[in-house]
Amino acid sequence: MNNEQSRFNMIEQQIRPWNVLDTSVLALLAVVRREDFVPAACRALAFMDTELPLPDGQAMLAPRVEARLLQDLQVQRHERVLEIGTGSGFTAALLGHRAQEVVSLEIRPELAALATENLRRSGAGNVTVIEADGAAGWPAEAPFDAILLSGSVSKVPAALLEQLKPGGRLVAVEGEDPMMVAVRYTRAADGFQREELFDTVIARLDGFPEPSRFHF
Repeated sequence: MNNEQSRFNMIEQQIRPWNVLDTSVLALLAVVRREDFVPAACRALAFMDTELPLPDGQAMLAPRVEARLLQDLQVQRHERVLEIGTGSGFTAALLGHRAQEVVSLEIRPELAALATENLRRSGAGNVTVIEADGAAGWPAEAPFDAILLSGSVSKVPAALLEQLKPGGRLVAVEGEDPMMVAVRYTRAADGFQREELFDTVIARLDGFPEPSRFHF
């Protein structure tokens, strides 16, 4: 089976049935070459419904999760976006096609270098990868129209929410394995509105605080 058929099957059999119905998102997934962001050893699995291993013990999100997060962030062409957890750079590339500018923070040097090269080869000129701990966001460039956490956290820190513009959205996966939920925070005049979107379990982001655990 060739890549184009595999890509079509991924969209129609994995992504669309997972309530990803935004035609612009589906069209984008058809043209951004996911296989170019997958490690060479896993290229044959590029379109499978599974997380894929990345260097330094990290993982690339499953395609349906990437697509759903992208859809629920609702990025517009004039907006500036902050991503935390660049990984291989694929989600940043997708965001770059929808936004005016994307800043993506990656704490692990090997992944930051990998993503930078992948994005350069893909021609994503409006995406900047910065090697940094994203737990505090990127206040030097704030505020942002949208923020995406490409990994799970126990709870979104208030410092990140404060880096949203009025009307801005932050999408993340909160909770503890095996009970996590994707959420969207929207900055309103009277605070932040929190909306639960869908259940999923994804790998943890580095650097974020974990809840206290009691030992007896």
